[in-house]
Amino acid sequence: MPLLTRITGPRDLDRLSLEELNQLAEEIRTFLVEAVSKTGGHLGPNLGVVELTIALHRVFHSPADKVLWDTGHQSYVHKLLTGRQDFSRLKMKGGLSGYPAQSESEHDVIENSHASTVLGWADGIAKANELKKSDNRVVAVIGDGALTGGMAWEALNNIAEAKDRPLVIVVNDNERSYAPTIGGMANHLATLRTSDGYERFLARTKDLLDRTPVVGRPLYDTLHGAKKGLKDFIAPQGMFEDLGLKYVGPIDGHDIEALESALARAKRFGGPVIVHCLTEKGRGYQPALQDEADRFHAVGKIHPDTGLPIASSGADWTSVFGEEMVKLGEEREDIVAITAAMLQPVGLDKFAKRFPERVYDVGIAEQHGAVSAAGLAHGGVHPVFAVYATFLNRAFDQVLMDVALHKCGVTFVLDRAGVTGTDGASHNGMWDMSILQVVPGLRLAAPRDADQVRAQLREAVAVEDAPTVVRFSKGAVGPAVPALRRVGGMDVLREPGTERPDVLLVSVGALAPMCLEIATLLDKQGISTTVVDPRWVKPVDEAMAPLAERHRVVVTVEDNSRVGGVGSAIAQALRDAGVDVPLRDFGIPPRFLDHASRAEVMAEIGLTAPDIARQVTGLVAKIDGRFGQETDAMDSVESARE
Repeated sequence: MPLLTRITGPRDLDRLSLEELNQLAEEIRTFLVEAVSKTGGHLGPNLGVVELTIALHRVFHSPADKVLWDTGHQSYVHKLLTGRQDFSRLKMKGGLSGYPAQSESEHDVIENSHASTVLGWADGIAKANELKKSDNRVVAVIGDGALTGGMAWEALNNIAEAKDRPLVIVVNDNERSYAPTIGGMANHLATLRTSDGYERFLARTKDLLDRTPVVGRPLYDTLHGAKKGLKDFIAPQGMFEDLGLKYVGPIDGHDIEALESALARAKRFGGPVIVHCLTEKGRGYQPALQDEADRFHAVGKIHPDTGLPIASSGADWTSVFGEEMVKLGEEREDIVAITAAMLQPVGLDKFAKRFPERVYDVGIAEQHGAVSAAGLAHGGVHPVFAVYATFLNRAFDQVLMDVALHKCGVTFVLDRAGVTGTDGASHNGMWDMSILQVVPGLRLAAPRDADQVRAQLREAVAVEDAPTVVRFSKGAVGPAVPALRRVGGMDVLREPGTERPDVLLVSVGALAPMCLEIATLLDKQGISTTVVDPRWVKPVDEAMAPLAERHRVVVTVEDNSRVGGVGSAIAQALRDAGVDVPLRDFGIPPRFLDHASRAEVMAEIGLTAPDIARQVTGLVAKIDGRFGQETDAMDSVESARE
């Protein structure tokens, strides 16, 4: 009977021998490869933390002791050891989340999968324990990549202040975030990794003392916990202790016995301790180890034996942007690129290969990236900062006060905008068009297809006196959606042959095909519809008001929060222009959305062609005074679609 099937909770680990624990580690790796290859998910990071997670749950007693994960994508092993072994619907509706989730288990705490937050959480929980006089422990697991984030160092500064407040910080050091970790912090950790004299000295000493009866092992443990003088003599580890933090390590992150020894000593210590663990991302799975880009950080469905993808989805939005960036780089020497530790995921890998001296990876530090971009622009170049839409939230103050206030020509390219689905609440890019509406002078583009990504990226980098934003969706990009003509800066995608159509349907970004479907459904109900793509949704085009005035109803459809989004901005622009036309805005409701496929999420929130067509039909019926016919008209929309 496999050991893994006998683990229903962390305390089941207590009765296993070291040999059995190592067997369990191999079973877990086999399970992860087989399970994640069927569903997709974060494979490489979890293969790297198997022994570390086992040791954590052997030493600490969750949920009384809080085990916190940053960013949480490496929590699959934690899920397995806390009774969640059904991975058949991982990241799917009704299945396990790809991150810790309080709704799943009492062992999960932090659901936010944005990096560098765990130390702040740990600091707060440790303070609460102190106030409540609780003996429970707090352990925060943070990757070396997340330590490039400024929030982590703000937290460390506060944690170090309390010398007698217990808190264990486990640095999971695999030299990578998505890609290899960069920056001064990474260089310091690399020094610790490569200065292995201390560990070699201890290894030789252990061999000798293990043969010494009675006192041998206790003496080794004492040496392994030796104070700073011995450590500094052999390896330059003083930085952490200069902050006031005790340091243990480096520890082999795949040696369960060594990990348990280090973690147990850290747990006994009455103040903040850093346990530095060296792990190998993708360990035990050769296809991952051979993937130099990101060690299978996140994969789709793959063949478990080869690691090759089962199916190709064709060109995606990200690759279209990446290819156009290379062309722009060849045409303009002043174009530079910025990434926050995600060179390949945001499509800048080809640009980096072609122009390595013109790419800046700032680490997981979006705030710094935005401010650095302002400096680059002031220095006479044009930076393009490519980042997931959900992560730009973290740099809002810098976009506002450093880039916009100083009228810097910086282009922000937001990948994974709108509903992304399977990664859950913290990864949906559903706030950018709302929060950026308040930034004076900022211009925001929402391309509807690949051609518009190329065109609007070029329009964006041509602006040198204000920030520009280009946002696009996740996944495959559909066929081109041609325009019939242009009104002002807006593209008319469909128009009826009547002088005063019923509905002006404003389509934002990638929702253009759906909006054309809505127009077709409305047409079958005798409702004439013009479909227009504003292209640039901020500022609202001056041609919008006179165009709206020629229609009876204005409807906006956006893949963004309804609160403060494009619909709200258009409504305000119409009011300011004195255009009194009924307006209905469709978008994402102001709530956090559970993980599911994009299509399932869109259906759940009513952002589909039939749902919107039914409501618009009802709205037009009310305006016409046909209240009794409203229900019949709405029902007939579905019949027309079928």
